[in-house]
Amino acid sequence: MPAPSVPQLPQALRRALLSLRELLLSAGPFAVLAVALLVLAYVWLNPNPPKRVILATGPAQSAYEEFGKRYQKALAAEGIEVVLLASEGSSANLQLLREGKADLGFVQGGTAEPGAMREEQNALRSLGSLFVEPVWLFYRADTARKVAAGAAGGKAARAAIASDARLSSLAQLQGLRVNVGTEGSGVPSLVNKLLLLNKVEPARVKLSQLAQTPATVAFLNGELDALVFASAPESLMVQMLLQTPGVRLMDFAQSEAYARRFPFLTPETLPRGVVDLAADIPPEDVHLIASTTSLLTREGTHPALLQLFAQSAQTIHGGAGWFNRAREYPNTRHSEVPIAKEGERAINEPAPLLQRYLPFWLANLIERMWLVMGVLLAVLLPLSRVVPPLYAFRIRSRVFRWYGQLREIEARMDADPAAAPALLQQLDRLDETVAKVVVPLSYTDELYALRNHIELVRKALRR
Repeated sequence: MPAPSVPQLPQALRRALLSLRELLLSAGPFAVLAVALLVLAYVWLNPNPPKRVILATGPAQSAYEEFGKRYQKALAAEGIEVVLLASEGSSANLQLLREGKADLGFVQGGTAEPGAMREEQNALRSLGSLFVEPVWLFYRADTARKVAAGAAGGKAARAAIASDARLSSLAQLQGLRVNVGTEGSGVPSLVNKLLLLNKVEPARVKLSQLAQTPATVAFLNGELDALVFASAPESLMVQMLLQTPGVRLMDFAQSEAYARRFPFLTPETLPRGVVDLAADIPPEDVHLIASTTSLLTREGTHPALLQLFAQSAQTIHGGAGWFNRAREYPNTRHSEVPIAKEGERAINEPAPLLQRYLPFWLANLIERMWLVMGVLLAVLLPLSRVVPPLYAFRIRSRVFRWYGQLREIEARMDADPAAAPALLQQLDRLDETVAKVVVPLSYTDELYALRNHIELVRKALRR
């Protein structure tokens, strides 16, 4: 029983597959080299950011926590998980950055001593000044009446108690129960500086360092006479106290003088009615002193992460607020540490062209790899010229290698003419093999030339 025949591929398809195979074998080493160099460049440059980053914020219900949630939501859209690390405040955030426990953190101006901040020049970078944090000194109205009555004395005491008494100077805090926040918030250090500037020994004020929430509860229960916060107006505690009956906000009438004495402070004005226009809160402009808060990062944080945070800051902090007009923040003013180039670009330049049309990960990859890709192209293009000659050599070798056998038959014919019959059989087998050789159409002339040469040798053997 004859064996079943194996179906043959069409000749045109065989030629196409042959051409593709030889092309892959010729260009394969070049492609492997190119891919290996790209992989090495990718590993070296590390263009894509890590998927997890730690942001040091602040205590519960603070403005830092609120802003941290906004950054968390903004970066989640790009596939980045922002872990919010609660802290006591600005000083604690600075310490977390120094210890490497946080990648970024909100830090208030003047938190560190000038000498210590100079030591951080090479370890920290700023993404710009984000917002102002006024010093909110809230006091009870009955406390102000008692202070005024004590100052008036004698016959004027009753009139003072009945009057709309207010605190207008830090010197009036002597003997009062004042909470200045936890040590990690940086407020105790600031309050001490302000008291000393007013020639008031801190020991003459009954200072406490409770956290915001318990301090506010104690204040509303009458256990404290005054509270000092340093927070953005987005703080829920600040907004609640501004609208609480019997609670007043101290006016820093000398705000300009404070700003001249401390370079990290700026004079600010809380406009009349900005808290609640209908209720006219506050009933008049209030002068405040404020420090500027920046988003600081450790040296070595991935540049793409910094770019994402800096761009998100434009949206989160770029609107109008109680103390600024639209697009006043973020800015590069009042920075105590060098501005990161990613922050500089986000603040002073428009969004990169590629990011307007491509997803961030792809635009970032191209932006950070284009220079290396250009160098690789400059190196690989000259090497790529080897591929066409190598391809041609491999195709022609399918034909040329049979010339060796043909020359051998011809040499044996010249040496032993009597062996012609056997050589003819060998030549016929060679002819059958060559007839099955497949080459692209552009190389068939060389195949037919081989078959013509075989025929010439056959004629010589027959003679």
